[in-house]
Amino acid sequence: MKHDRSRWSAPRRGRLVAIASVAAITLAACGGSSDSTASDDDAGAGSPDATPDDAAPSDSDGSGLSGIVRSPAPAVGGTALPSLTEPGTEVEFRAEPGGIEVVYFGFTNCPDVCPTTLSDLGAALNRLERDEPGITDLIETTMVTVDPGRDLDVLAPYVTSFVSDAVALGTSDEALLMEAAEPFGVSYDVRTLDDGTIEVDHSPFLYAVDDQGELVLTWQFGAAPSDIANDLDILLERESA
Repeated sequence: MKHDRSRWSAPRRGRLVAIASVAAITLAACGGSSDSTASDDDAGAGSPDATPDDAAPSDSDGSGLSGIVRSPAPAVGGTALPSLTEPGTEVEFRAEPGGIEVVYFGFTNCPDVCPTTLSDLGAALNRLERDEPGITDLIETTMVTVDPGRDLDVLAPYVTSFVSDAVALGTSDEALLMEAAEPFGVSYDVRTLDDGTIEVDHSPFLYAVDDQGELVLTWQFGAAPSDIANDLDILLERESA
């Protein structure tokens, strides 16, 4: 599909403000070691395949989307988080006009779920760029850490190892992080075991946010890069209509 980029003056890479939207409905268990951080009171055990109560498979309405649509679409553009990519600035999660922002909440010591999800996203973006050069200028990737005690200094290079122009966000302010997570229903829990090992549970979903600051699509853990790429193409086509 071809997308009208006439409304775009520049890619979103250099923006200084965006809203922190943390979204997920279930938890994926991961392990680690070192210092502990706070946990969300709503966090609880769950399977990476679980879906939100207000969600439905998108293709049930003939949209062609493989991800999950929540109805009504949650408004997630309301809380700004500090940028770790451009220290001293804040970032809100709201796509530029005609674009899509892909948001992920995880942590750098995650042994499997996070690197798998980010690798799949990177493959999807590469596929889109191969098929239509320049299309990924309309897509921004943002990752927020749920493990700020260990991640604030290392998240930026971590996420750009998967998506080269991704933006890293994080805060040691527990209340601010929880405020950002709430609109998406994200759950996370960081705890230290008696032997000093840190365990982290977090919602494993990947989210698409439009230029109205609404959560328009959720991908479950394990979504194929081809499906993510196709869904992003459809969402951008809608935005350019």
